[in-house]
Amino acid sequence: MYGKPLPIVDALGAPTAPIHTKHASFEYLTTRKDELVGWARKFSLFPYPFVTACCAMEFMAVSASAYDTDRFGAALPRFSPRQADLLMVVGTVTQKQAPVLLKVYEQMCEPKWVMAFGVCATSGGFYQNYASLPGIDRIIPVDVYVPGCPPRPEMVIDGIMHLQEKIANGKHLIVNESF
Repeated sequence: MYGKPLPIVDALGAPTAPIHTKHASFEYLTTRKDELVGWARKFSLFPYPFVTACCAMEFMAVSASAYDTDRFGAALPRFSPRQADLLMVVGTVTQKQAPVLLKVYEQMCEPKWVMAFGVCATSGGFYQNYASLPGIDRIIPVDVYVPGCPPRPEMVIDGIMHLQEKIANGKHLIVNESF
């Protein structure tokens, strides 16, 4: 008895099938919904720092009060990939670390974004040997590249702002066709 859906009936009590029609106001609502969800997501970034090398000092400088990443909604780093939506790969990634980085990326919930922080994460840097990975985009997709060795905090903030633009202008699927 409990949990059974009630049948839809017409005025005479005869069962009818539900009619799903799209109205013009629904289309307007979904457009505005993308802007609202994009605005909310762009100011609620939870970074996961995958810090491996000397760029860690610049990452700490960006996190300090002088640059105040809290005004961009990216102040509190998460140290569990299941709580983060922005993976910041900071520094050199070796061939042995590549499977670990891939596993961290796969553990993150959707939507997720990746920032390559520094020239070593972007292209392997000056380490042109068999042990270093020539860019993390070989194993995971990268949304924003921040160049420099090490990149200045202003460049990192600029990268966060570019990522916020990308998030705000993207499609945010919450409502599907059957809803």
